[in-house]
Amino acid sequence: MKFIIRFFDKLEDRVRGWLSHRPILYGFLAGVGMVLFWRGVWHTTDYFSSILFVWRGGSGTIDLAEFPDGPLSLLIGVILLLVTGVFVSGFIGNEIIISGLRGEKKLAEKTDAEVKTETGAIAEIRQEVRKIAGQLDELSRRLDERK
Repeated sequence: MKFIIRFFDKLEDRVRGWLSHRPILYGFLAGVGMVLFWRGVWHTTDYFSSILFVWRGGSGTIDLAEFPDGPLSLLIGVILLLVTGVFVSGFIGNEIIISGLRGEKKLAEKTDAEVKTETGAIAEIRQEVRKIAGQLDELSRRLDERK
């Protein structure tokens, strides 16, 4: 089982890395995967609702095809989203292209300590930028006084 999980994790990393250099294709595939996923959820729910209404003695009010295409759309959508690495990150954030370009882990794969370290580093950078901005303002003010 670990072999299968590791194989698909590596496949996703390779596909994500390749697609991160082609953002238009990446966006298109992710969009199609999202639409198919939600279409599958919607049609599968309609299909089971129809079965439930008929089973309870009512008549099905939803006009569905003979073959329930909802589960097929759901399956194709999930596969597209998993292979492109958008399944989790599509619902969490938009950092996937940047992390793919940098070769970083996805947010879902990072530990709490890594996230806290990054957050702390960002706060330190902001503080340093504010300090430098203050120094530049002071230098600008002094230059204006000399003129």
